[in-house]
Amino acid sequence: MQFLALAADYDGTIADNGSVGDATYAALERLKRTGRRLLLVTGRNMASLERACHRLDLFDRVVAENGALLYDPATEQERVIAPAPSPTFVERLRERGVSPLTVGRSIVATWRPHERTVLQVIQELGLALHIVFNKGAVMVLPANVDKASGLRAALRELHLSARNVVGVGDAENDHAFLDCCGCSAAVANAVPSLKAQAHISLDRACGEGVVELARMIERAHSRIVLREPHGVPAGDAIECRARPST
Repeated sequence: MQFLALAADYDGTIADNGSVGDATYAALERLKRTGRRLLLVTGRNMASLERACHRLDLFDRVVAENGALLYDPATEQERVIAPAPSPTFVERLRERGVSPLTVGRSIVATWRPHERTVLQVIQELGLALHIVFNKGAVMVLPANVDKASGLRAALRELHLSARNVVGVGDAENDHAFLDCCGCSAAVANAVPSLKAQAHISLDRACGEGVVELARMIERAHSRIVLREPHGVPAGDAIECRARPST
């Protein structure tokens, strides 16, 4: 299997408490110099992400709002790939006391324990929305929109196959996009369900785990576990072995 790109979550993965360390940025820069692509896949909206991440220029594409929006740092162009939230839905949540409430180009987000109220409003209005959890965060998106759908859209723009992507994350909303990657990794601070799903359970947390993973990708002799031996043959090969089922 040839891994031509790294797709990483932001909060709790490359970032710790909202910020990315210098060592993590350096590891991403080294990986990019090998000719591989970098993608950021986050639940944040662009305004929040731009305040937090000062090196968006490192990434070939940003998948924001949990899959609803694509951003190209090179051109600073945004492309919304999901419908805007219903004003009635947002207003009803505010009337029910859901706070804090963040409204993006498509995503509507709040925090636990408001998920029950959010679900009730969705059902009352008969909306085709679904709830995605990100540890304590509660995100609402149109049906069939998640990090996987956003990543696939970004990869189409870059002419890459998901089979040639290593994905890394830490939370419940990362399940979808990690499952569509050729190889998946969970940082040490990831939720147990994600560690159980991922091919690689990294020894270190947050950005240090991403540094660990970047080194594995760079070294052609490293062995990275994989579900099945398929992919587009290009670039430097990394030998992969399937993880035994448990």
